[in-house]
Amino acid sequence: MKLESLNSLGGVDLEHSKTYYSQTIRKNNKEIIIEGPVDSEKLKNYYFDDGLKAFRPPKKQYEAILSIADFEEGRIIIARDEDKIIGYATFLHPDPMERWATYKMDNLLELGAIEVSHEYRGMKVGSTILEVAMRDDYMENYITITTEYHWHWDMKTTGLSIWQYRNVMEKMMAHGGLKPMSTDDPEIVSHPANCLLVRIGENVDAESIKLFDSMRFMGREDFFF
Repeated sequence: MKLESLNSLGGVDLEHSKTYYSQTIRKNNKEIIIEGPVDSEKLKNYYFDDGLKAFRPPKKQYEAILSIADFEEGRIIIARDEDKIIGYATFLHPDPMERWATYKMDNLLELGAIEVSHEYRGMKVGSTILEVAMRDDYMENYITITTEYHWHWDMKTTGLSIWQYRNVMEKMMAHGGLKPMSTDDPEIVSHPANCLLVRIGENVDAESIKLFDSMRFMGREDFFF
């Protein structure tokens, strides 16, 4: 099948509507507000906790989520202790360099990062962030993915084994409806603990699912035949 016709399969044109939701966690004498999607103007009222450093230094990651918040499809869900951001998740189209951007599907979002500061772990902040993110009915128009690589996991601080951490990640992602799916992506299959997790919204059409499946198994030349 020609690339042009493949692209037409993913030709869903979305408005990327966003509806704000919030929830409060009260535990350990703390009151944590989970909210989003939030825009860059609201984010500028807050600052990043120094413990948010899994992907890059806190200041740089704060700058990154400010820019993502203003993408048409970008969604930022945050957890904050008063005006201090102690956790966040980012949703946006896959990086153009990734296989998941091969067909530029407008209805494909990637959970690019989710992080909770160490001091606030054990309060179900991560799982609540995902629950709040999926409350917006518009998420039913998307295929949402996340790629989990063991080299990003904080096993040193948590003391968990690689498989214990994988189990924790799966359970947390399940709160957002994301479940493991197989793929032949080289980075994922390079280690058995790595995984692709996927949530397919109720409104996603069959052709989009078929196109997404073709990206999961790009080594299968006969996929469409």
